[in-house]
Amino acid sequence: MVMNVIANLSKHQQFKRALGEYRENLYRIAYSWCHNPALADDLVQEALTKALKNSGQLRDPNTLKAWLYRILSNCWRDHFRRSRDTVDVDDVILMENDTPDTCHNRQQIISRVRNAIAYLPMGQRQVITLVDLEGCSYIEVAQILDVPIGTVMSRLSRARKALKERLLEAEVKGDSNVHHLRVTT
Repeated sequence: MVMNVIANLSKHQQFKRALGEYRENLYRIAYSWCHNPALADDLVQEALTKALKNSGQLRDPNTLKAWLYRILSNCWRDHFRRSRDTVDVDDVILMENDTPDTCHNRQQIISRVRNAIAYLPMGQRQVITLVDLEGCSYIEVAQILDVPIGTVMSRLSRARKALKERLLEAEVKGDSNVHHLRVTT
């Protein structure tokens, strides 16, 4: 009996450590979706709390990352359900207009890309951040967002095209703050 308690406690501590290792990734994803540091932190906290509470539902420890991203996605959806009327998430466009003029070259490029991503519809933004920034597979993204894999592929294609056009458009306008970006297709 005592050994079972010790074994369960050890497993719980290992699970908590594993969750802690994903906190930064979860925050990056949440921030890329909402562009609000406080909200992103709240979403991550809610997702980690739900993960701890429902740790018994994780059948395969190898799918922990996808499971956590799925919980975060559900928390994001729940946030919209609580805070808005009936607007489709794919129709919501969040913009970030503040770009610091005195930032380092790298920070300016990061800011431009973030700004371009912010103009994408939410479904495209979620897919591009999960695939291109976090390295999730199409199957993982389909499971996380609870959409067919074909939807993931089409949203990703549209998101990449729109992102490329937006970044090239800024460069063509001759913005002196735009540094040459390498855009691949």
